[in-house]
Amino acid sequence: MLCLTVMGVVTFYSYGLMSKVLDHCESSGRRHIRFRELAADVLGSGWMFYFVIFIQTAINTGVGVGAILLAAECLQIVYSNVAPHGSLKLYDFIAMVTVVMIILSQLPTFHSLRHINLCSLFLSLGYTFLVVGACIHAGTSKNAPPRDYSLEAKKSSRAFSAFTAISIIAAIFGNGILPEIQATLAPPAAGKMIKGLTMCYAVILVTFYSAAVSGYWVFGNKANSNILKSLLPDEGPSLAPTWVLGLAVIFVLLQLFAIGLVYSQVAYEIMEKKSADVKQGIFSKRNLLPRLILRTIYMIFCGFVAAMLPFFGDINGVVGAVGFIPLDFVLPMILYNKTHKPPKSSLTYWINLSIMVVFTGAGIMGAFASIRKLVLDANQFKLFGSDVVD
Repeated sequence: MLCLTVMGVVTFYSYGLMSKVLDHCESSGRRHIRFRELAADVLGSGWMFYFVIFIQTAINTGVGVGAILLAAECLQIVYSNVAPHGSLKLYDFIAMVTVVMIILSQLPTFHSLRHINLCSLFLSLGYTFLVVGACIHAGTSKNAPPRDYSLEAKKSSRAFSAFTAISIIAAIFGNGILPEIQATLAPPAAGKMIKGLTMCYAVILVTFYSAAVSGYWVFGNKANSNILKSLLPDEGPSLAPTWVLGLAVIFVLLQLFAIGLVYSQVAYEIMEKKSADVKQGIFSKRNLLPRLILRTIYMIFCGFVAAMLPFFGDINGVVGAVGFIPLDFVLPMILYNKTHKPPKSSLTYWINLSIMVVFTGAGIMGAFASIRKLVLDANQFKLFGSDVVD
């Protein structure tokens, strides 16, 4: 809970600084609608442009893979309970989800996703209320699972698990596309972004904490990364009413489609920068055909990786460590100190510097720990397996 709170406070502060940096550049006549262009402009380095592209690509692809994998797992959970001896495997559900994502990915722009984002908000709240209710029901029922809150015996294992957890939480709070989002607002946008962030974090306070507390209370250290899998165990009866869990699965599926669509937009923009003709309409044959082909190939790639390497927790950890931590916990502090130049004797300067140092170290250790866990899990698993590895 402490880690969840600290990461939440730091990211809220970080996004506030980023918004101020964007407004500062815009007031100087340099409006940026992409993270990579902002970083290259402020830091005055050509390699920074490609560094941010690499990180954003890693984030967007990782989120796309994770969204497809988790959505497929939810379908598999329901299927295995309805048809315990059915022949469909995890990769079959991944293929189904990928087809849906290919169709939805044809929405051309960020602006066209605005209604989906609003629906995503209500889906998050609905899913959380259902899951918390299901956990309370499971914890107070006669079939309540045994609870174990103990930590791993080895200190080294506990340390690696802690840094992996930090990386996963960074992925949960991370937002590698804030400049792209702020670019959709009329200037000055900083005040509007702060209001938006406040609402987002109010929702986070309700959803993250309630789900984390209730899930850990019921299942302890045996809680699955997908809590629905814990509530619908492979053996024994369901731990909550079937209709509640079925509705929760529908909510999380729709939410995952929304997440995958939003984060894939940056990857599409990078791919289509060269293929599109800005002089023609977005629905013209000249632009429609390349968009259809490129986005389909991208989604097929994400689905293929999800089927080949179904390591949900490990993927989240790696993406958090090598993607979200540098982009959301380190770069905003550097950009703010560079543009606003707070005095070295000021509290702001030292807070920013401390966050940079601490989270650079956490990112390095988190990357090592997450990749280590991925390798260990890979040694015990075969490609295109039929179960998701936590």
